[in-house]
Amino acid sequence: MLKLRTEKTDFSKGKIWRVILNQSLPLMVAQSVYLLYNIVDRIFIGHIPGDAGAAALTGVGLCFPLTTLIAAFTSLFSTGGSPLFAIARGAREEKRAEKIMNQTAFLLFLSSFLIFMFCYLFRRPILMLFGASELSYQYANSYLKIYLLGTTFAMVSTGMNSFINAQGFPRHGMMTILIGAFINLVLDPVFIYTFHMGVAGAALATILAQAVSFIWVISFFFSDLSLFHFHRNLWKPDWKLIGDICSLGITGFIVQGTNSLVQIVCNITLKTWGGDIYVGVMTVLNSIREVLSLPAQSLTQGSQPVMSFNFGAQKYSRIKSSVHFMLAISMGYTLIAWGIVLLFPKALMSIFTSDPALIDTGAKAMFLYFFGFFFMTFQFCGQSVFTSLLCVKRAVFFSLFRKVIIVVPLTFLLPRLGFGVDGVFLAEPISNFVGGLACFTTMILTVYKKLPPDGETAHI
Repeated sequence: MLKLRTEKTDFSKGKIWRVILNQSLPLMVAQSVYLLYNIVDRIFIGHIPGDAGAAALTGVGLCFPLTTLIAAFTSLFSTGGSPLFAIARGAREEKRAEKIMNQTAFLLFLSSFLIFMFCYLFRRPILMLFGASELSYQYANSYLKIYLLGTTFAMVSTGMNSFINAQGFPRHGMMTILIGAFINLVLDPVFIYTFHMGVAGAALATILAQAVSFIWVISFFFSDLSLFHFHRNLWKPDWKLIGDICSLGITGFIVQGTNSLVQIVCNITLKTWGGDIYVGVMTVLNSIREVLSLPAQSLTQGSQPVMSFNFGAQKYSRIKSSVHFMLAISMGYTLIAWGIVLLFPKALMSIFTSDPALIDTGAKAMFLYFFGFFFMTFQFCGQSVFTSLLCVKRAVFFSLFRKVIIVVPLTFLLPRLGFGVDGVFLAEPISNFVGGLACFTTMILTVYKKLPPDGETAHI
């Protein structure tokens, strides 16, 4: 039975586009639904009657850097462990693969407890540092003090779900998110409106949904369906292996961590140059960007275990085919998404808020923020290849390059160079163009063109 299931999850066989889609489509559905955890919260919160809706949306937006930072630590371990896990599977090193999975689970549990303690104890100074006013702090604190209680549920369910996908069970991984999102969708309006809990109700609905997802994920690894299981003796820290996991996962950490940094810088700058309304606008624009970029991200992320497996199996021609496929599909999609933004800006804004001033202001900002949206494809593809093939230094550099070296300085400088608040929204498309092309070009020259014929040893 084990042999049969292993053969069915062998990524070195079958048409490469079909293998990638088999991995990516369930992941796309799962991640789409995962966005509902926070986006549904934002939609219901933004439509709270009167001025309270806009103020509450701004308050929740101030929590994003912190929730993104939690996601960054999740990514540190999951995106570090899962490619190593997939490569070990491709090389038929089953015992090493199981140990990698168990060490990653240990790291997720331990870090989630430490992060919860720190963020809960210091939430007021953190939120004020992020640009909260006394009014917006009330809403941000009401949301955050409950949301943080689900830190372990969120980190473990999300982080270990990547190991379900890497075993070749993306549909089961999809259910992790579907179950939680359905519960969140049902409970949100009940807690927010029926019980009049406001933002606190949104947070409570979220952590209850995350708890159910957590139970679903953990139960998988104790079931007969899983090819690999938890073993207590494998949770003893192996510092060399932990170092390998963190070294590879630092790319994912930096991607998420720099997103958090950018959100903080944007919130502070927008509050200075435009006031709380622009913090609310950025909250909505970030939500729309997350939704529209998700299919391209899911495709490239779904390609990662496939490329890692084939790298371990020395099937380099399949890696090249993977690059061709994900670039073509992602590019076509992001061009269509950009067109939707240009045609329906107010309709997109109105999904998240009923405030006329917020809708008008956000529609104007949207044209700037999403300009040349398709250039994000180059960053996604380049980073996916670097991470899959263990090119850690290049993956880390280009994560830092786009956000820290380009976006953060431009967010500070452009408003002071005469662009005003528009300068904050212009920083994103500039970084997509410069950072995306630089990342993809480097990947082609230093990785793609250096892959040897199948069966030989790669030196990249």
